[in-house]
Amino acid sequence: MKEYVIQELCRETWKGTLLPVSYTSDYYYDICIEKTEDGFSIPICKKRFEAPFTHLPEDGKYPDRLYEDWWENASAFGIIEDGKLLAAIELCPEEWSNRLMITELFVGEEIRGLGYGGKLIDLAKAVTVQNNYRVLMLETQSSNVNAVDFYLHEGFTLTGFDSCCYTNRDIERREVRFNMGWFPEHPDLK
Repeated sequence: MKEYVIQELCRETWKGTLLPVSYTSDYYYDICIEKTEDGFSIPICKKRFEAPFTHLPEDGKYPDRLYEDWWENASAFGIIEDGKLLAAIELCPEEWSNRLMITELFVGEEIRGLGYGGKLIDLAKAVTVQNNYRVLMLETQSSNVNAVDFYLHEGFTLTGFDSCCYTNRDIERREVRFNMGWFPEHPDLK
């Protein structure tokens, strides 16, 4: 099996590069927000879609691209073969909260399932620890169960959700923004 090398992606070369992030899912995490006498109850349960849900790059108003202007201090790393980007991760510090954000993660179908997603996450974890960030954060969707399960496997936990991030009907559409975080075992960051 060929071994690919992860390298830094220069902003000048890769800025604006479209990441063809797509997925199909048979399951979603259903969110039900219930007002109770004492506050709120918010069960989140894995359920099966009636028909598979597919997300394509052209579905969103803002397709995934490297080095977007709003990620001013981003850095990106990836795997390139014959000029083609096979995988990438983009990281951006959120200085005011001392968090590192994974703003993009893409692994192409050609190398999916070979461990490179985990290697990119390991790189992000190392940057988190080396720079004393208190948490490594990312955004995914309740409809992308494979991604959620992958992040859980990599040690992330659900830190919250936004029920109207993409549309005013995200819960009904079964595509709710999930925020997930990985907390390093670092005595100075508690």
